[in-house]
Amino acid sequence: MAPSRRQFLRRAALAGAACLIPGAILATPSHALARVRGGRIAGVREHGVHVFRGIPYGADTSARRFLPATQEPRWRGVRDAFDYGAPAPQRGDEGPGSEDCLCLNVWTPALHDGGRRPVLVYVHGGGYNTGSGSDPLYDGTRLCLRGDVVVVTVNHRLNAFGYLHLRGIAGSAYAASGNVGQLDLVQALHWVREHAAAFGGDAGNVTVFGQSGGGAKIATLMAMPAARGLFHRAWTMSGQQVTAAGPRAADGRARLYLEALGLAATDIDALRTLPVDVLLQAQSVRDPSRIEDTALYFGPVMDGDVLPRHPFWPDAPPQSAQVPMVIGNTRDETRAFLGNDPANFALDWATLPAKLRAQQYVDIEPDVVIAGYRRMYPDYTPSEVFFAATTAGRSWRGAVEELEARARDGHGNTWAYQLDWHPPGEEGERLRAFHTLDIALAFDNIAQPGSRTGASADAQRVADAMSDALLAFARSGDPRAGATAGWQPYSLERRETMVFGDAPVMQDDPRGGERRLYQRAPFVQRGTL
Repeated sequence: MAPSRRQFLRRAALAGAACLIPGAILATPSHALARVRGGRIAGVREHGVHVFRGIPYGADTSARRFLPATQEPRWRGVRDAFDYGAPAPQRGDEGPGSEDCLCLNVWTPALHDGGRRPVLVYVHGGGYNTGSGSDPLYDGTRLCLRGDVVVVTVNHRLNAFGYLHLRGIAGSAYAASGNVGQLDLVQALHWVREHAAAFGGDAGNVTVFGQSGGGAKIATLMAMPAARGLFHRAWTMSGQQVTAAGPRAADGRARLYLEALGLAATDIDALRTLPVDVLLQAQSVRDPSRIEDTALYFGPVMDGDVLPRHPFWPDAPPQSAQVPMVIGNTRDETRAFLGNDPANFALDWATLPAKLRAQQYVDIEPDVVIAGYRRMYPDYTPSEVFFAATTAGRSWRGAVEELEARARDGHGNTWAYQLDWHPPGEEGERLRAFHTLDIALAFDNIAQPGSRTGASADAQRVADAMSDALLAFARSGDPRAGATAGWQPYSLERRETMVFGDAPVMQDDPRGGERRLYQRAPFVQRGTL
C-alpha cells in the first residue's frame, strides 16, 4: 500500500539534505534519472510512470525571510527525489513545516523522449495558510496514464511567511513581502518552462489548475505581470480571488502581527530571526475585518508592483484575456465548513436569522434572504436554507463575479461548471456536493486515501467525465470531450453551465434566483479591507 501523506512528510523530514545514491542503483528498472539545473536527480518508476518528489526549485528561504526567493544551489552527484519535500511553515496537520520548502513533484509517462505532452501544474488549497503538494489526492499517476500528460504539484510559502506586507513598516527593501508566496509560484512556473522538455512535456502548453486557495492563487497569477506567458490555460475549482488585500489593510494587519509578537515596528531584524513556531502562534490574533470572526488574514496584496491591480475587479485582467479558463464550484460548498456542527441541522425559523447573519458574510438582511429562499424553494427546511444561502453568499459569489468579468470581454473562452453529484449514504446525504469533493474526481483519484467520493461505478463515471474534460482542456484549451461534448462557453445572455450530476448536462443559469438575490449587495473578498 502507498505510504500516507503523514508518512511521506515524516520521511522527508528525516531525510533532511539531499541524499546521494550510487550510480549502480540507477540501473534498476524501478528507478529513473533526470537532469535539472541543480544537477542530476533519481526518481522512481511507479505503475508505469516516472515520479520525482521533492525537487528544489528555490533555495532555503530562511535566509531571505519575507523576501523574494533565490534559485536553488547546485549539488554534486545524484540527488534522491524519492520523498516529498517539507511543506511550508504552517499550523495544523502538516505543520510546523520548514522554511526550506520550495520544492515540486513531477509525474511523467516518459523522460527526454522528444514528446510534447501537455503539462498540468496543480496549485494546492488550504487558503493561503496551510497545505502542500503532497496530498495523496494530488497524485498525478492516473492523469498521466489517462491522458499522456505531465503533472506537477508544488509547495510555496504561506501565511505570514508568504504574505506579510512589510513595505509600510520596513521600506522598499520589503516592497514584495506581501506577495512572495505568489512569486514562489512564478519561480516554480519558470522552472517548469525550463525543464518541461526533459520530462517529456511541452513548455508552450502549460495548464495551471487548483482548488479553493489554489484557484484563488491562480486567479491572482492571472493579474501579475511576472506570471505573463508562463501558463496557457487555467482551471479553477471553488477558488476565486476577485479583490486582493488593499495596502492599507495589509499594513494594518502587519502592525497587529508585530504587536502580537511583542515587537516594535523598528524590530525587523528580530522578526527575521524569531523561531518558526513563534511566528506561527502569533497568527492566531483576531482579524480586524468585520466580515468574519477569524484569525489574522494573510493573502495577496495589491501593492502596485507585484500585483498592480485587483485580480478580477473592476474587470478581468487584460494580460490573461486570451488564456482559456474554466471556473467551477460545488453546489453545497459550505457543508464542508458548517456541516460538522449538529446544531446547523436542527435550525428552526426562529434561530435561522442569527446563524445566517453570522455566516453568509454578505451584508443583506437575513429576513430578506429567508423570504427569498422560501419563495424559490418552498420545501426547504431552515437548515437547507442555511446551507444554500451561505454557499451562495460566500465562495459562489466570487465565481459568478469572475465569470461575468470574463464574459464581458467577449472572447468566448470561459467555461463554467457546477458539481451537483454526491455519493450515497449517510455522510453523502449530510454533506452532499461539499467543498473539495471535486478534487478526487478531477484527478481520477477516487480510490486514493482521503477521497470521500467512494469507489462506486457511479463515482467513477463522474470522475471519467471530469478528468476527461480537464485533459481535453489541457490539450486544446477546450473542455469538450466525450460526456462533455455539449459544453458551451459561458455568456451573460444564457450563463451556460455544465452540471456534473449522475451524467453531465448543460443548464442555463442554474440557481439564477439565488444569484440575483445575493447580487443586491456588492461582493468584497475577505481580506480586502
